[in-house]
Amino acid sequence: MSEISVGQQSYLNSHKRHKRIVRVSRVAILLSFLFLWEFTANVGLIDSFIFSSPSKIALCFWDMVLDKTIFLHIWTTLYETIVSFLLVTLTGILLAVALWCSEKLSEILDPYLVVLNSLPKSALAPLLIVWLGANPATIIVAGMSVAIFGSILSLYTSFATVDKEKIKLIYTLRGNKWHALTKAVLPNSIPAIISNMKVNIGLCLVGVVIGEFLAARNGLGYLIIYSSQVFKMDWLLMSIVLLCIMAMGLYSLINLLEKVYQKKI
Repeated sequence: MSEISVGQQSYLNSHKRHKRIVRVSRVAILLSFLFLWEFTANVGLIDSFIFSSPSKIALCFWDMVLDKTIFLHIWTTLYETIVSFLLVTLTGILLAVALWCSEKLSEILDPYLVVLNSLPKSALAPLLIVWLGANPATIIVAGMSVAIFGSILSLYTSFATVDKEKIKLIYTLRGNKWHALTKAVLPNSIPAIISNMKVNIGLCLVGVVIGEFLAARNGLGYLIIYSSQVFKMDWLLMSIVLLCIMAMGLYSLINLLEKVYQKKI
């Protein structure tokens, strides 16, 4: 194995130092914010009843851990988000493939997809409740509605921009559309699919929370609405913090999937 040159070692050390500074800075900003929040609440610079404080949120979370109620709310939101995300991913890929296979179909549906993607999805939630009832299926569909149309458009654009020479070569070798799809389009679009998944996981969580605002009896979205109505601000801010942690965790899982894929290629 060849030795690393002085220049390469210097670059590696600089890169490690940069990553260390970024990590430390992130933690420092978070801790500074929490300290400032706690301090201003304790000395009365902000109203602790309205703005709460990190210590009150932690105590509230611990109380709900002890009576085990928080686990039901976390699991409900997590389950609905994962199901809606998986359905969006599968449906988005299948419909994007259908559009790629039929140029005429893509031209016909393009304006409708653009309009539906631009439509504020919160406007659809009350309609979904009337159609489907106040149940988990409605919330899952609400989660899907936020991400599905943008996912289809993004994936179709990725499929349509695959290197035309590769597809032409497949046809020259007497391949058909199925061969072009499986040998060129899908393999070359995997980075775009993973990137799309990273966006969709957050959008699905947003859609699920919107659905829980209107049609749930469990879940973090329901807890936010309920706590705001009875002025339990500790519950409300705790739910928001838990949603942030959940979003970061789900995004990290997909980021891990991307790194695994990159190592294999």
